[in-house]
Amino acid sequence: MRTVAELPHPDFKITIFTMNQKFIVKFEQGTLEQVYKIAESDITGGVDGLFQLIDAEFSKSVAARFDEMRRSFIDTYNRYEY
Repeated sequence: MRTVAELPHPDFKITIFTMNQKFIVKFEQGTLEQVYKIAESDITGGVDGLFQLIDAEFSKSVAARFDEMRRSFIDTYNRYEY
């Protein structure tokens, strides 16, 4: 897996990798991460095409998913008996 780009974002870290003719887009926020795999052939313009794909609306849904993931984990953790 090879890192090809990092995108600045105020709420999470975005790293783009390539491996086996796929782009792997990883979003990280604290201990949580989301990973999306996209065939290179599905993206026109290579990495620049991915930059266009990761628009404000998609970033907003990624942030909402992080919130949901965090709430889900906290709820599970709180049910855990020590």
